[in-house]
Amino acid sequence: MSILNESLADKIGKVAVETTEGETKDKSGLIAPENNRSYVAGEKSEPLKYITIPDMFRETVSKFGPRDALVFPAEGKKLTYYDLDREIDALASGLLALGLEKGDRIGIWSPNRIEWILTQYATARIGLILVNINPAYRLSELEYALNKSGCRALITADKFKSSDYLQMIRTLAPELEKCEPGRLNAAKLPALKIVIGLTDAPGAGIYPFSEIQGLGGPAQQLRLDSITKSLSPDDPINIQFTSGTTGAPKGATLTHFNIVNNAANVVGRMNFTEADRLCIPVPLYHCFGMVMGSLGCVSRGACMVFPGEAFDPLETLTAVARERCTALYGVPTMFVAMVDHPKLSEFDLTSLRTGVMAGAPCPIEVMKRVIQQMNMSEVTICYGMTETSPVSFQSDVDDPLEKRVATVGRIHPHVEVKIVGEAGAEVAVGEQGELWTRGYSVMRGYWEDEERTNEAIVDGGWMRTGDLAILDAEGYCQIVGRLKDMIIRGGENIYPREIEEFLFIHPDIQEVQVFGVPDDKFGEEVCAWIVTRNGASLDEAAVKAYCQNQIAHYKIPRYVRMVSELPMTVTGKPQKFVMRDEMVKQLKNPV
Repeated sequence: MSILNESLADKIGKVAVETTEGETKDKSGLIAPENNRSYVAGEKSEPLKYITIPDMFRETVSKFGPRDALVFPAEGKKLTYYDLDREIDALASGLLALGLEKGDRIGIWSPNRIEWILTQYATARIGLILVNINPAYRLSELEYALNKSGCRALITADKFKSSDYLQMIRTLAPELEKCEPGRLNAAKLPALKIVIGLTDAPGAGIYPFSEIQGLGGPAQQLRLDSITKSLSPDDPINIQFTSGTTGAPKGATLTHFNIVNNAANVVGRMNFTEADRLCIPVPLYHCFGMVMGSLGCVSRGACMVFPGEAFDPLETLTAVARERCTALYGVPTMFVAMVDHPKLSEFDLTSLRTGVMAGAPCPIEVMKRVIQQMNMSEVTICYGMTETSPVSFQSDVDDPLEKRVATVGRIHPHVEVKIVGEAGAEVAVGEQGELWTRGYSVMRGYWEDEERTNEAIVDGGWMRTGDLAILDAEGYCQIVGRLKDMIIRGGENIYPREIEEFLFIHPDIQEVQVFGVPDDKFGEEVCAWIVTRNGASLDEAAVKAYCQNQIAHYKIPRYVRMVSELPMTVTGKPQKFVMRDEMVKQLKNPV
């Protein structure tokens, strides 16, 4: 039954059930007043679907084949679900013709392009594990991701912004210059055999993408259905690298079952149907675009609209208006850029209804403007992490405004969450602790990293998020901090230790600590405090130049300070909170 127009009391009264432990909670996981545990479990009225991505896609094509599936206005491309189905099978057949087999890893390194979507579903069709590579990655990060995941193939764009992808891959694998396409033997990238470029003329040793789409013949096409039938929903199908506190990114390994169901639950909370058209300016390499966006649309037969290769406020507003989008995704900084755009009033945004704002806290004034000026009265807030496919909490479309800005909503279906204190026990409602989550959405583990998997997933399947949170008596969750000092810059999660370990390589750096400082535009900016070696003449400009083209642009410290020593505890641990407080003072009162 629909509960959209019922009061909170009505919801509790109509669907409250007794749990096996004697707790009373409603089907949304609301904690009844008499229950003082910081524990919630999502409702289970709709069963999870034990299907694969191609199973879900096939269902949607059979129901909504003639409807729009995909629009890339900047490229002038629009495909129905029937069209998309044919394109996907052509690419899947071509990948089989290259000799790729179920379980092989294939990387994709590209901004938002139509080929990204085709690759997402073609690889799933034949059981290839798609490895998402951040378009901002530079040489050291790319090398690590390809080798850690053991990618046998890589699909890459030619250029994007300041990144020359083909030049970078040739720098890592100069052997491409003298090899036939598909026969790479690179000293630095031993697993990589096949490189596919999205441009029509990628150069020596690299296949053009368009050629792959025509490579498969009847033999490969006949194999498609038998391979798809052999797939299990529990098979790993996607590896997404997340920054690690040890300095090296970790490959969160997700299954069909993980992401098919999480995608459906995200759009389900926004009441999506086949009539919805979702504008997706967020990146596909991230769960926000790939799972919540692309898979979410396919789960309902909705249309996905990609305004450009990367977010641009004018392109996004234009796409929403021209394509009559009903929903829009973004991080708060994106929405700020749109509501502040001087041409906002020129666009007809009356088709908009809902969407997701996630990745960072949303200021209440921003939320008010989005609702009023962009017609998004039913916009929702989400919280999650890549390791949980990604969403665990989401607000309802009719939640009060204050709940949508002060909290991240309530628990998702079929997910459990508890708040754990320092002693390892659940805290009381209203008390702060680490958020742990359990359920279908928890990743299979970190790719080939059992030690870190066991550190993250504990006590019978609980995923330790590292986030500090509070649950209230109605089941709403507030994220109040981070155990591991993660920096969130414009929706990008940045782990200081990764940057610290990179900077430690510099011969002139003796000690370094990286932390976040408040920023009006991005929420937080990266700051580094550095102690140089005796006799070194390192300065801020030299540090930034050293980072250029080696780590992603958003990880490069905005602020660099050379200091004689770092504040430490009596046991020799750096006191980042002292550095942060001092840096905030300096930024407010520059000398």
